[in-house]
Amino acid sequence: MAQHVYEGMFILDSNRYARDAAGTVAQIPGAVEQFGGKMLASRLWEERRLAYPIKGHRKGTYWLTYFKLDGDQVGNLTRQFQLNEAVIRNLMLKIDPRIADTMVQHALTGGGPLAERKPKPEAEAAKLVDDMPVDEMGELDEE
Repeated sequence: MAQHVYEGMFILDSNRYARDAAGTVAQIPGAVEQFGGKMLASRLWEERRLAYPIKGHRKGTYWLTYFKLDGDQVGNLTRQFQLNEAVIRNLMLKIDPRIADTMVQHALTGGGPLAERKPKPEAEAAKLVDDMPVDEMGELDEE
């Protein structure tokens, strides 16, 4: 079967990661290679408070990976991570081959998490609305 590129996002136990970061993270490429895959990129995404407790954890370390793997092995790999106590949650997505190289390169060069992207301040957004033309009835003019 043909190998595809997958993106894997893992929420790791922050306590285990703090005690032994290298050992905790090494389990991910180890499992991928165990099922005949090849790791393309693997890096820290961020550590953050979880929106709700998962398995009693309130904090998680997000780890981003890209790897090649046979499609028929994804289920086995997912099961392996479900059994791993260091992995709180995981999600694996098949990446479109047309953008796979770009995604891997972005991960290798340290593209940050979405949380680092600054949204426009509310005041600036309100000013944009205030500058829109309106007619006497208070409705937007079609220009």
